[in-house]
Amino acid sequence: MDATETAKLLATLLLLPPVPALVMMLLGARLGHRSPWAGRLLLWPGALLIWLGACGATAGWLAGQLQTVPPLDAAAIAVLKAERSGAVILVLGGGRIDHAPETGTAELNDFSLQRLHHGVRLARQTGLPLAFSGGVGRGGSDRSALPEAEIAQRVAERDFRQPLKWAESASRDTRENAVNSVRLLREQGVKHIVLVTHAWHMPRARRAFAEAAGDGLRITPAPMGYIASDENGWTDWMPTTRGQANVRWLLREWLALAAGE
Repeated sequence: MDATETAKLLATLLLLPPVPALVMMLLGARLGHRSPWAGRLLLWPGALLIWLGACGATAGWLAGQLQTVPPLDAAAIAVLKAERSGAVILVLGGGRIDHAPETGTAELNDFSLQRLHHGVRLARQTGLPLAFSGGVGRGGSDRSALPEAEIAQRVAERDFRQPLKWAESASRDTRENAVNSVRLLREQGVKHIVLVTHAWHMPRARRAFAEAAGDGLRITPAPMGYIASDENGWTDWMPTTRGQANVRWLLREWLALAAGE
């Protein structure tokens, strides 16, 4: 991992909850001995941030700001089915597991598997070929590890009986997914990419692919995996592990968008 990647990783770890709130509370406890008022000014907001950072309601609000692209409806799928030529279903990788003990090899993580599952479904519904984009990621510590796209090739055939037609395995982030995939698919005569990724990731992915494709290649977003509140009323404001995980992922996506990643 080079210095830039290390700096990005550290910034992400320090800016995502619960670290900022914990730092506030530690400073508040430190200052409280000399100035109770200053201590409370940091302790209570820090505690509130920790609480809100693990609530489904917080995750639902953040998701609502990112999940602005609707899923493909039956009419859109019918249009894709009629197109058949020059179009492809492209799934973006979301991460891998370096070694899964149950299979003894590298596997896709939950995000990648969910995206691939949806891509396979669309490929079967439309008859369009399936492609996958994903390398080892910028945070990957072992550059000799199996890229996501190669794992996806195996999983698509083994578990879904739906082989990939193209696999782009050199990209490390969303921007490289776009640049490398557009170059590969354009060389293969593809004119239309149906882009599959999580709904909260779609704004960033769509921007990257629009920039890479220019005017010569059409991009149709096919978002999936929408995050929504699971409960109603006051229970949605109770901290849960799922709420905390969703808030962290959504804030991470906001940071990446703001940084132009």
